[in-house]
Amino acid sequence: MTELRATILVVEDEPEIRRFLRTSLGAEGYRVVEAESGTRGAIDASTHKPDLAIVDLGLPSMSGVELIKQLRADGKEYPILVLTARDRWQDKVEALKIGADDYVVKPFNVEELLARVDALLRRAGGWAQSELVCGPITLDTRTQEVKVNGAKLELTSFEYKLLEYLMLHAGEVLSKTQITEALYSEDFERDSNVIEVFIGRLRRKLDPDNSYKPIETLRGRGYRVAAARGAPDAD
Repeated sequence: MTELRATILVVEDEPEIRRFLRTSLGAEGYRVVEAESGTRGAIDASTHKPDLAIVDLGLPSMSGVELIKQLRADGKEYPILVLTARDRWQDKVEALKIGADDYVVKPFNVEELLARVDALLRRAGGWAQSELVCGPITLDTRTQEVKVNGAKLELTSFEYKLLEYLMLHAGEVLSKTQITEALYSEDFERDSNVIEVFIGRLRRKLDPDNSYKPIETLRGRGYRVAAARGAPDAD
């Protein structure tokens, strides 16, 4: 089973850079969808529903600028990180004006790119810092440490990914399908019953006394982190 954090669309015409990004992002647990042109990127943006796009400005068939314009015109609101080898500041400004959220200049440092991706995804989920707080639960996306009422909690890798996804979307109702698509690779035989099992395990670890019920089940709709962001539940 491959555990994944989010889906990232990489639109880049240089095969070596595409391969490097696929390897680097994949090592961090992201699912990567690759497109070699702006036209292909526009198609993949609709079919794969990414959480973030990395777009090179100098693309064939449809430029990165044109692609960004189309994505925003189509109502795609997820973060867009621009890759550019261009030195002219006007190009970067134009990309930001039409809807890009950030940019990295080639050649780039992979640690910087990963940090920007992480920051954009957190910001898109309404989080400004790496530390997510929902009631008594604290999760640090950088150290992958989870605490409940200040006490460190041991989770398996999959349990952590599931909790991180739920907390990044705190307050939202997430269907089994949404969770399954976010956490499993395309080639894995998806079984929503597995999600139920791990939700149950998370509940027992987060709330062994069943005192504050951190994860709600909404019958026929899905799951939701019940605690408010950034503050403990009231007694």
